[in-house]
Amino acid sequence: MPHRTDSTDSSASFADPIPSAGSRAPAATADVALPVPVLVVEDEPLLQRRLSLVLGQLGYAQDDLVIVGSLAQARQFLKQQPVALALVDLELPDGNGRSLILELRADDPGLGILVVSAWSSEDAILGALKAGATGYVLKERDDLEVLLSIRSVLRGGAPIDPFIARRILELLPASPRNPARAHGEGPELSERETAILRLVANGMTNREIAEHVSLSRFTVDTHIKRIYRKLAVSSRVSAVQEAKARGWIE
Repeated sequence: MPHRTDSTDSSASFADPIPSAGSRAPAATADVALPVPVLVVEDEPLLQRRLSLVLGQLGYAQDDLVIVGSLAQARQFLKQQPVALALVDLELPDGNGRSLILELRADDPGLGILVVSAWSSEDAILGALKAGATGYVLKERDDLEVLLSIRSVLRGGAPIDPFIARRILELLPASPRNPARAHGEGPELSERETAILRLVANGMTNREIAEHVSLSRFTVDTHIKRIYRKLAVSSRVSAVQEAKARGWIE
């Protein structure tokens, strides 16, 4: 991956010049070398300026940035040279940024690609991530949150906007804790076993349980071993947790 040198490349031939990013703060990414060039695919001038300033806070110079407003401009630059980091919007004048993400990922499996978008729909989120986006942050986040997301990508992370993370979790099917329970194949506890497990849940020892239900200690031990086998667990705590999860005890 190329890193910053005294390059004279500029984005001027692909988009209007962006104002200087201002003072630079290399300390923000002191533990990593800054990969260049950075491709920013965003058609809104205010967002272009904002991302330029955020990248400047991370230590990037204006000459390190290639800022374009369309897929066509991005592809035009990519024909000349590869990029080392990409910030991509999804809703662009000439198409969806997802197609560009697919191309970038195919050309460089290790490339950091951060989606910076206003879209938060299921199709947009999953589509971008499936296409190969490394991370996803919403435009509504403040500059610090966007900066931290970019820095995470630079450090090899996969930052996901908190709202996006919640949406992904909502989309995932609930997975049962026990495969047997998922298929309704787990053997149910007998009435005696359920009663004993309730006493276990109350903190009683096997000896105390034996006295309470007027059984021998050996018989109680046998019941508890059977409970373990039926619940596919190996401890009293796990047995209680699993039985509660199945709704067999309160």
